[in-house]
Amino acid sequence: MLAKLSALLNHAIFTFNEEPLTVGEVLIIPLWLILSFWLVRVIVKSVEKRLTAKKRDPNIIQLIRKIIVIVSLAIIFLTTLSMLNVPITAFAFLSGAIAIGFGFGAQNIINNFISGWILIGEKPIRIGDFLEVEGVKGIVEEINTRSTRIRRVDGVHMLIPNSKLLENTVVNWTLRDRLVRGTVRIGVAYGSDCEQVAKLMLAATKAHDKVLDDPEPSVFFLDFGDNALVFESYFWINSTVEGGLRLVSSDIRFALDKAFKDADIVIAFPQRDIHIDGELKITK
Repeated sequence: MLAKLSALLNHAIFTFNEEPLTVGEVLIIPLWLILSFWLVRVIVKSVEKRLTAKKRDPNIIQLIRKIIVIVSLAIIFLTTLSMLNVPITAFAFLSGAIAIGFGFGAQNIINNFISGWILIGEKPIRIGDFLEVEGVKGIVEEINTRSTRIRRVDGVHMLIPNSKLLENTVVNWTLRDRLVRGTVRIGVAYGSDCEQVAKLMLAATKAHDKVLDDPEPSVFFLDFGDNALVFESYFWINSTVEGGLRLVSSDIRFALDKAFKDADIVIAFPQRDIHIDGELKITK
């Protein structure tokens, strides 16, 4: 039985480049591929788990993962060719044809691929950054070799080609730090105590727990407007999303409304004085 099985496994199916390809080699290839891909998956997950536990940069983790996958695929490919007794020179013509095809028909794909590696290596955009691209704002969730996935502030996911992020103007709100400046503008009626208004605005701004002491908040008397005395407070917060700034600004406005009511300061509204020359008759 063993002799028959050995003879069956060593039976040559066909000959390629004067090297016979046996049944055993054909059967072991799928097993080798399954085992190899499983091992690569285990290694990648293990490396990611260790780096995450050490709180490494997510961009570095992603870069290491991609390098491991690419190197592993190259090793698996070359090893499979070796097991099949297929020389690499046999793919010389095929690789040339593929290169020509890529040059003419896949320029955008190659451009996005190279741009993806530039984004990962140079890090002008990182995972977790808050971006504004052509009026759309969102958080970067993943940088792939072809496109970058962004979650907009309304929860919708966007896939933006990597070349677009390099060639167009992109506002990265969190490139160097998480500092975001906010403003609250308000107009009060003419005749109000300007110094008291400034003190109340500064106190309401500083009272918020998310407003930073450094840089220090400040209040400016901007202008004598048509209908109001215009004041504006400037403050800084640590935020990664636009909603954080909106929430802080809203809280400060609520606090100002209450403080002005308690101090009998009128928040101005548009009004006009009309002067009529002559007599005004009202008829029924």
